[in-house]
Amino acid sequence: MANKGWTKRLGMLMMAVMLVLSACSGGGNGGNKAGEETDAGADNKGNEAPAGKTTLSIMWWGTDARHEATQKALDIYTKQNPAVTFKPEFMAWDAFWQKLPTLAASKTITDVLQMDAAFIQEYVARGQLEDLSDIDLSGIVDPNVIENLSIDGKLYGIPLSQNAQGIAFNKTELDEFGIPHPHKDWTYDEFFQWARDARAKLPEGKYPIGDTTTWDGFNYYQTAMGKPPVMSDGGKTFTLDKDLFMEFYQTYEEFRKSKIVPPAEKAASFLENDPQADPMASGVVMTRGATTGSVSALEQLMPGKVGVVNLPTGPAGGGWAQSTIFLSVSATSKNKDEAKKFVKWFISDKEAGKALALTRGIPINPDIYSELEPTLEAKDKLGKEIYDLSLDKALPFYSPAAGFSEWVDTYRKEMDAVTFGQQSIEEAFNKIEKMGKELAAKAGG
Repeated sequence: MANKGWTKRLGMLMMAVMLVLSACSGGGNGGNKAGEETDAGADNKGNEAPAGKTTLSIMWWGTDARHEATQKALDIYTKQNPAVTFKPEFMAWDAFWQKLPTLAASKTITDVLQMDAAFIQEYVARGQLEDLSDIDLSGIVDPNVIENLSIDGKLYGIPLSQNAQGIAFNKTELDEFGIPHPHKDWTYDEFFQWARDARAKLPEGKYPIGDTTTWDGFNYYQTAMGKPPVMSDGGKTFTLDKDLFMEFYQTYEEFRKSKIVPPAEKAASFLENDPQADPMASGVVMTRGATTGSVSALEQLMPGKVGVVNLPTGPAGGGWAQSTIFLSVSATSKNKDEAKKFVKWFISDKEAGKALALTRGIPINPDIYSELEPTLEAKDKLGKEIYDLSLDKALPFYSPAAGFSEWVDTYRKEMDAVTFGQQSIEEAFNKIEKMGKELAAKAGG
């Protein structure tokens, strides 16, 4: 993207994720079918609002705790603003991103919607999100945060929280086997050597680290080594450094042979945050990726056993720490003024802040966090610890550019084939690079 602020901090809008990221954001749907509408002190039948009243449609993804907290906040808003009611929809992460493209195609996106850094660029590029630059966030959001989130000088999402990517580790089992804990700002060389040393102390069937087949795992490495992100300039520039690619994945090839990472068949059965299938909670792997927003779920599965550290670093830094989740307003909304008023209220009202708590991570508004801090549990403090550990070395959050969704899936498919011994690393590189360059040429054209 051409915008300096966006390039500086957000890179070119992880689906990973997310995982990284993910992870940062998914969850159950509270027994609702995807997209099922629910009551929130509002006319919820899709009826036109009575004269003088406004019904705001709103949708979000998340865990049951997030659903319940958000509905409490909506009730508070209606209590404070009786002329406004809500038509809410909430669902799990996957269901949300399956439904939103359909709504976008029919120009029926809800008035207000939760948005993620991994996708916001795509919806902005299509002209589907409203410019929110006229909302006065002074005293609520740090001006640097607003600058870093700007796209071509405009703001299309109100940041809700601070987030960061780190690594969680099973401190109880590491202590049991005499393995030192990972330390802040460890380098990739130290990370890899730590894994080798830990393998020598662990019994059969336990592994120090997990394998990696997603694009963002390598992108962390490439950017930490001072190279450009895989995607930049809105996807027009594609950089997959072959030397670093071979170096990184040859290390993991060594690790598979040495049983430092689980075998491909075992790794394929993992399911994060499942009591039996989570790689770390099940006791199989000693570490796994975690974000500010997701680590609390892991702590609940294994209370008192979770430690955290920032992602490995290189000469340029490592990992990321910034806002990745937003409230946006649809460009086709007929209630834009009320929607803008609401999204500002969402991060500034103290009563709402108490209701929402940390269900979307560390509140972006420092005053809200100060109100919550004395009541935080251990699981919540871990999230703040990841953010604090990551901040000084953090690089921008780089996510797939618009149009690269198929490439993300292809990357994982090709690297999965490598882990199962079905093709070489170089063969995977050639296929991944070819498709990336084609997409970049298309974006440039």
